[in-house]
Amino acid sequence: MSRLLLHHYPRSPFSEKVRAILGFKGLQWTSVFIPPIMPKPDVIALTGGYRKTPLLQIGADIYCDTALIADVLERLAPTPTLYPVESTGLARTQAQWADSALFWAAIPYTFQPAGLKAMFEGLPPEQAKAFLADRAAFRANVPPMAIAEATGAMRLYLEQLEAQLGDGRHWLLGVSTSIADFSVYHPLWFIRRAGAAASILDSHPRLMAWMERMQAIGHGTYDKMESGEAVALAASSKPRPTDGEAFLDLHGLSRGARVTVAPTDYGLDPVEGELVLSRPNEVAVRRVDARAGEVVVHFPRLGFQVRKVE
Repeated sequence: MSRLLLHHYPRSPFSEKVRAILGFKGLQWTSVFIPPIMPKPDVIALTGGYRKTPLLQIGADIYCDTALIADVLERLAPTPTLYPVESTGLARTQAQWADSALFWAAIPYTFQPAGLKAMFEGLPPEQAKAFLADRAAFRANVPPMAIAEATGAMRLYLEQLEAQLGDGRHWLLGVSTSIADFSVYHPLWFIRRAGAAASILDSHPRLMAWMERMQAIGHGTYDKMESGEAVALAASSKPRPTDGEAFLDLHGLSRGARVTVAPTDYGLDPVEGELVLSRPNEVAVRRVDARAGEVVVHFPRLGFQVRKVE
């Protein structure tokens, strides 16, 4: 199996989702730390503009968004599966809910004063200020949720999750671990690091026991690499061939069209390139960077828009 490079930083909740999946699948991987805020020159060299965390790099192929990264890891290591046959559809549905609704309640809830105090403990004030300014710009098009609304939403969501585990099941959808567990876990993992604000979890004993089981999965075995080395690795590699792949035309665009791909929610930085892959759940563009060389950047279909460059 080709070397798996995860570009991440320790406090990133979506990175924790992928770290836990790597541990679940028992995969050897390489940790590449990236800055939590801009500038991110090595990330941009690889992606061409996309700057959300994390990224999965396999040679000169760059995979964006944890929904797609989970599918890629499933293809590479199908056992143990993230998508048990008895609950595949439900697992994907709950994962999408967790990565959006649950996550977007957890973030403003965590960013209340008690949570921020714990998150930035030990950091110089200017670093904390820079982080908050970066996130404000990054989510500029997302309507802010007030702390009161976020708190109310989190209480309701936690009650629902506690009830879901009420029959004594070990995992959210029954006897098998699924992508739903990893997607629900990472926003709650983030809250758990929010000092006094984490007390919202305490009155949900089944959920807390489930979180302990999730934490026990660990992150597997990994080594480390500097981000500049990862860019050099991309430059010395070739993207995997896509010419033989079936091409699904959903945009009136043919293979080879010049397009941009960008998220539809936040961090709307577009990536421009040659459309080389279009599948039901994935699109990819080929681009050339002065440092990274020829790379193919992959995105999930859901949550991203493809536009022709006029």
